[in-house]
Amino acid sequence: MKKATFGAGCFWGVEATFQKLNGVISTSVGYMGGIIKNPSYEEVCSGKTGHAEVVQLKYNPKLISYEDLLDVFWNNHNPTTLNRQGPDIGNQYRSVIFYHNKEQKEKAYNSKEKLQKVGKYKNNIVTEITKASDFYKAEEYHQKYLMKNSFNNCNM
Repeated sequence: MKKATFGAGCFWGVEATFQKLNGVISTSVGYMGGIIKNPSYEEVCSGKTGHAEVVQLKYNPKLISYEDLLDVFWNNHNPTTLNRQGPDIGNQYRSVIFYHNKEQKEKAYNSKEKLQKVGKYKNNIVTEITKASDFYKAEEYHQKYLMKNSFNNCNM
């Protein structure tokens, strides 16, 4: 199994998108990229911790490639809006790829460059690509939120 971590707005919708893919073994939502340890949802939402809402997934590379995961990431949010996805505004909703190794780093940068060159978007892609740091699992009520609740407040 391998690990991948993406932020693309509200983590509920990001998780729901990835958890249904063949080859994704498990998903957890949480926080990454900030300056304090073990932040709460309220602290992250304050915008003062620097964390992004992310989904961390374990996947079987024999069933789904990292490139396929990147395609799902790019095609399920707007990577040109800074710190915003739909009505969700704040640095915790930023578009970000947290890479776990050199191979993921190269593939993430290559996919971003390729997408920018094809001109799919009128504006520049603002997605951050940065080394994975400590992952802090979000509170239990956030885990598999859309699966547990029958409505969808997220835009992914």
